[in-house]
Amino acid sequence: MPVQPERFLKDLHALSGFGASGVGKGVVRPAFSQNDIAARKWLIQKIREAGLTPHVDPVGSVWGLAEGASLLLGSHTDSQPEGGWLDGALGVMAALEIARTAREHDGPAVSIVSFQDEEGRFGVTTGSAIWAGTLSLEEADTLTDRDGITFAEARSSMAHLAGNFVDPARFTAFLEMHIEQGPWLDQSEDVIGVVSDIVGIRDMRITFEGEQNHAGTTPMHLRKDAFQTLSTFNTSLNEAFAEVVTPATVWTIGHVSLHPNASSVVPGKVVFSMQWRDADKARLDRMEEIVRTEAMGIAEDHGLQVSFGPLLGLEPVAMDARLKQALRQSAESLAPGQWRDMPSGALHDATNVAAHLPVAMLFVPSINGISHAFSEDTEEEDLVVGLNVLAGAVVRLTN
Repeated sequence: MPVQPERFLKDLHALSGFGASGVGKGVVRPAFSQNDIAARKWLIQKIREAGLTPHVDPVGSVWGLAEGASLLLGSHTDSQPEGGWLDGALGVMAALEIARTAREHDGPAVSIVSFQDEEGRFGVTTGSAIWAGTLSLEEADTLTDRDGITFAEARSSMAHLAGNFVDPARFTAFLEMHIEQGPWLDQSEDVIGVVSDIVGIRDMRITFEGEQNHAGTTPMHLRKDAFQTLSTFNTSLNEAFAEVVTPATVWTIGHVSLHPNASSVVPGKVVFSMQWRDADKARLDRMEEIVRTEAMGIAEDHGLQVSFGPLLGLEPVAMDARLKQALRQSAESLAPGQWRDMPSGALHDATNVAAHLPVAMLFVPSINGISHAFSEDTEEEDLVVGLNVLAGAVVRLTN
């Protein structure tokens, strides 16, 4: 398939202009922000120019639909609050170039998608989770971001563009190209990663509530300090996890909101995110038990109350064997001896799409293994190799 690398790179750079941070190639394009909506309107126009039918579903995901049964390619175009220019965007622009080339040369039917809120402003891969049926729209509408804005309020900003959900039965399979977001390809001689499976994830908010008081006059033994409780929980959790995790298991205490967050006040409340990932469902479930047990025990010891928000997450997903083989054959043809099978420790929309379709993923290197940061980058020649490998896989699958 004679894709045009220059056109592909031009579009990729153009997309990075929506929400450009001014720091390197970084972007600020969270879901439903003005930058995100502007980027989606631009994408709709590119889809129309490519000869596909643009469609926006009720949650803001943008589709470019070919006629009849088609192969689906894509990813997402929203970013982290401080994101890179390739995370998600690469997969959408590669999909656009392949779909456009296929139409120009009477090739196979290829549709594309940019799922909304993959980066989790409101949940975990929200747009694709709703489309897959793993998260109901009614439940999603109640989710809030850090500022208390609901998903329902946010998606209303695109309601004038929205139609119905797209029927998954019109697609035969899904391929997603992505940067690795890790160091392994960059540290090796390999330029392509064929994903074997995607880890599962669990994510929830936890709240410790104690007693706000004067920092100078409240004796240490009488304090109900929310931050000290969180600190103890973190240490205790690491020790408790040690008996059940593997070297590939990861967990993170992320967004922490301390109240009242003042230097002369004993903090009476802390809300924080607790996330853990592993490729084994049983281990994920066991880790949840440990999280809840440790939090309740430590709260009781410190005289605080603890509460848990909704548990969000996705199960581990293995990639489809036939699709993987097409990617392997294409990689060996274009980058002989410079590709590898590898798992994905990061979460992707393909996890949700697997509820409807066979899925597979392709990685290209991330320089220094950096992602979710303004300094995220990949050599352009590696981006082009990835584009050609993906195109080669499409030809193999549709022939």
